[in-house]
Amino acid sequence: MSDIQYVTQETLNQMKAELQKMKGIDRPAASRAIAEAREKGDLKENAEYDAAKEAQGILEAKIAAYEGSMAILRVMDEADIDTGKVSILTKVTLTNLGTKKQVTYKIVSEKEADLKAGKISVTSPIGKGILGKHIGDTAEVQAPAGVLKFKIEGITA
Repeated sequence: MSDIQYVTQETLNQMKAELQKMKGIDRPAASRAIAEAREKGDLKENAEYDAAKEAQGILEAKIAAYEGSMAILRVMDEADIDTGKVSILTKVTLTNLGTKKQVTYKIVSEKEADLKAGKISVTSPIGKGILGKHIGDTAEVQAPAGVLKFKIEGITA
């Protein structure tokens, strides 16, 4: 996971808040659960203790993964985005040449992707297929349903 990922300041702030919650609230709660289970007797046959230790291990792995992914994040300012071509954090209006339907997506990092909100990952099939294209270009996208053709209608920040 050495690839740099670009995110908005808002996403970085959300990730920092989640990490702070894991360290400040979840970690002490896991320690308390282990202490309470330890007080209940023989640790060899104490399933509650084993479960608490396993939960703590999962939490610590999650914290380490979050810290690792945050180390490779770079914040992009939406004001600095080049709207001459499709790139991360641009809003792209596409026409599906097969169905003639028009859709608008914002190209974002994997961490921010949310199809219901109209945000697709730069690493998704459509994201990869339209990256670097200009208004008027046609992009052929290899999707699970087959090859889809999109025409780039508009690019905004």
